[in-house]
Amino acid sequence: MAVYHAYIVGLHGRSIGVVQIDCADDDAAIKSAMRLVDSHDVEVWQTDRPVARFDAPSKQLFRK
Repeated sequence: MAVYHAYIVGLHGRSIGVVQIDCADDDAAIKSAMRLVDSHDVEVWQTDRPVARFDAPSKQLFRK
């Protein structure tokens, strides 16, 4: 198992929370982190390596 961190991203790109995810690989970590996306963006990292970023659905609605 590898340790990943899902960072909940608030205003101005600042982390407002973190969830540790223990997964077998990147794909499993991504699937787990996708469930955390609600009104805030989520970034998935493994140590200092960025794995994925998910934009909050409400944010996507307002893009032009």
